[in-house]
Amino acid sequence: MKCFLFLLSLAVFPLQAEALKVGSKRFTESYILGEIVLRAAGGGEHRQGLGNTGIVFAALKSGAIDLYPEYTGTIAKEILKLEGDADLAAINRGLAPLGLAAAVPLGFNNGYALAMQEERARALGIRTLSDLARHPVLKLGLTQEFIGRADGWPGLRQAYRLAFDAPQGLDHGLAYEALAAGRIDVMDIYTTDAKIERFQLRVLEDDRKYFPRYDAVLLHRADLPQRAPEAWAKLKKLEGRIDELTMIRLNAAAELQGRSFAEAASLLESNVKNEKSRPRGFLQVLFGPDFWRLTGQHLVLVFASLAGSIAAGIPLGILASRRKEMSQVILGVVGVIQTIPSLALLAFLIALLGAIGTVPALIALFLYALLPIVRNTYAGLEGIGKGMRQAPLALGLTAGQRLTLVELPLAMPSILAGIKTSAVINVGTATIAAFVGAGGYGERIVSGLALNDNATLLAGAIPAAALALLIQGAFELGERKFTWMARAAATSRIDG
Repeated sequence: MKCFLFLLSLAVFPLQAEALKVGSKRFTESYILGEIVLRAAGGGEHRQGLGNTGIVFAALKSGAIDLYPEYTGTIAKEILKLEGDADLAAINRGLAPLGLAAAVPLGFNNGYALAMQEERARALGIRTLSDLARHPVLKLGLTQEFIGRADGWPGLRQAYRLAFDAPQGLDHGLAYEALAAGRIDVMDIYTTDAKIERFQLRVLEDDRKYFPRYDAVLLHRADLPQRAPEAWAKLKKLEGRIDELTMIRLNAAAELQGRSFAEAASLLESNVKNEKSRPRGFLQVLFGPDFWRLTGQHLVLVFASLAGSIAAGIPLGILASRRKEMSQVILGVVGVIQTIPSLALLAFLIALLGAIGTVPALIALFLYALLPIVRNTYAGLEGIGKGMRQAPLALGLTAGQRLTLVELPLAMPSILAGIKTSAVINVGTATIAAFVGAGGYGERIVSGLALNDNATLLAGAIPAAALALLIQGAFELGERKFTWMARAAATSRIDG
């Protein structure tokens, strides 16, 4: 338990730093804007790829981050639920009671739109969103956030009377490939996406002017200008510096040229023009400068949460075995926890704790690792034969002595198998930590999804798989030796 608390304190320490904390959502432009903000402020911490609007906004309200790039249409329609066209003054009046504010218009509008392949749209005579109503058999592939948000699919469908079946939910980066392969006919896009031209898409005209303007601004805590006046003065210099063409160029640098988000952000301050794609070797991506940082974060997430699960899971398994009336309750609860979707659990923990990063990730992993340990501890103790249970009674051992000296050693193979299972599962599940800014190999997986970059995605997935295999092998070696020693000790006590 002391080891767990020590690792937990190490993991949480970065959250207590005084540096400016910048957040970003899980798509290319938001990553890049987060890096631009960080560079402009003169440094700080970038909690990148935190997920959708709800998660990032919750992090801002709780103070886990100080600011993040957002869009006026999203603030007005999705966050504040304002009617009509709201300007920045109206938005700030709505944000004031929340202790938040929006400022520093960056200079470009990045609106929502629907798009089709040019050839397909031409063949069907589709030029506007109204034209879609004549083709209700088309397959739609939309991002989950667009499907759910008030200014997204529900309102659009009503405004244009679109009689489509429920659209397929797709990650934004993967939707381009699905559209090119003909698996879907229509997708939602951002108007500054770099891949519009590359995939030869026709952006459908919003002829009824449904979508509001989505001018990029900085959404921040209201006290930030007073808390960090120097950094804020630097951030104000970003006002009006980025137009639509510049943003498309920066997005293209990341999505089409293989540059990192930080490298793409640096182009704002240079005159470097877009170049042809610079393919990077997989090994170069795999063993990039972030490899050891991500490895350390992943190990802390896995083993700190596992230590907590062992400390709680074994006693719970013992209690379930000793108190038959509680066994179904305990096993049922840990079983239900295992069925909760990981992102839903993380969103709940963020709202409950008012924090993002390592703490909610560790709690989620701790909860997911409980089931194998509790169930295997219970099964191991229940599997001890009647004779082995009665032998310690003849020796006059107390209940506590029977448990620690005989029963637990005999149940140890089952307990260790449960711990091994939890450890291996935790390695894979820990990749979700990147969605709340806790790092680990999932950071590469999230970036790879955002960029639709298989090399980056595999550079996160393969180390995680390799780590799982290493941990499983180490546990199996230790299990053989420890089990033999424990069984021998228990048997000698009974025989003696």
